[in-house]
Amino acid sequence: MNTNKPDRRRFLKNGVALAGLAVGGMRSGVAQTLGSEAVERHAKVAESYGERTRFETVARLPQAPTPQYQRAGIMLTPLQDSVGIITPSSLHYIATHNHAVPEIDPRQHRVLIHGLVDRSLVFTMEELRCLPSVSRVHFLECANNSTQLLAGDGRKAETVQDTHGKTSCSEWSGVPLSVLLKEAGVQKGAAWVIAEGLDLVKHAQSIPLEKAMDDIIVAYGQNGEALRPEQGYPLRLVTPGFEGLYQVKWLRRIKVVDQPYMNLLETTTYIRPMPDGKAHWFDFELPPKSVITRPSGGQRVPGRGFYEITGLAWSGGGAIQRVEVSTDGGRTWKDARIQEPLHRFAHTRFYFPWTWDGEETVVQSRCTDERGQVQPTLTEFLKTRGVDLNYWKTTKARVGFFNGIQPWKVTREGSVQNALL
Repeated sequence: MNTNKPDRRRFLKNGVALAGLAVGGMRSGVAQTLGSEAVERHAKVAESYGERTRFETVARLPQAPTPQYQRAGIMLTPLQDSVGIITPSSLHYIATHNHAVPEIDPRQHRVLIHGLVDRSLVFTMEELRCLPSVSRVHFLECANNSTQLLAGDGRKAETVQDTHGKTSCSEWSGVPLSVLLKEAGVQKGAAWVIAEGLDLVKHAQSIPLEKAMDDIIVAYGQNGEALRPEQGYPLRLVTPGFEGLYQVKWLRRIKVVDQPYMNLLETTTYIRPMPDGKAHWFDFELPPKSVITRPSGGQRVPGRGFYEITGLAWSGGGAIQRVEVSTDGGRTWKDARIQEPLHRFAHTRFYFPWTWDGEETVVQSRCTDERGQVQPTLTEFLKTRGVDLNYWKTTKARVGFFNGIQPWKVTREGSVQNALL
């Protein structure tokens, strides 16, 4: 018998006592640091709505302005600190395209359904909430996620928040758009809908009617509460699998039409250039993508030993079916464990056991979606666009829909760096 081994019961008993002392000490420390009035005010706020502990400081970060957007209006999600698949509403990425967030009174807000319909309809927020509703988990992603910082906007993309921070995943609640369109009565010849917001620029997008009748949500809820103002309060579209441009916020009207309206952004900035010199218009769907979030750029591996690699995968083509991880720079690949349940058009959390031997290496992941589409390497991706690495790193590069494999280099000292730089 090992007499140096502590008794389990005594250990647990002492642990409870120490926990009590720790809590008491924390309360005392807060009171001394903030003052009694501040502590009381803090407690009231926490009781009425809820507030995270002061010891947790993870936050969104602004993306540096680019030549296209001098006031970017973009905030990046801290994926490196995420757990599970749901992004807290307060950490969901933001992309406002150079305009202020409108303040809309929900009691006065209306959404109009018109165009090629049997009868035009106007809904209040109260009326929408009385209609059949759904709640579904979906990711959103900007088409330029993973590109601007690598394209030379003035700073290096060191962390996964820098490289992949323009994607987030939430549970969205609202009315299926198909319910509203069926109520209005879609006429023969209709093929598209135009969704328009109430923001300063009246952002509008052309969306195929087939998609509108399938799975688009006219959402008023995010993660169990009302939308945040920067997420489109009081009403927005959630268009599963499509790029962020089609998730129209501050929704005010849906017009049913026979052809796309060729709006400015969907025919100029947000197009997909191809090697033959042509470009794809209305190329909506986001390709399969994954990234390791731990260990990732800016983090540190303390020393040799066992670690659990983890990350996220997603695809506009549906559910993720497979994630593979390489810990030797892509020479060999092994299947990762995927967290269940799986959701279509949602982030998927994966895990992989890894024992680091202390030598320099590169870790990376790749995913396959339900259509069999496999995430490409950077070289494979650039080949499909007819450009080389030198062009990729210039400020003139337009390489949206990037889904190349993201490698992270682990040095002998344990620091983790972006291996694409």
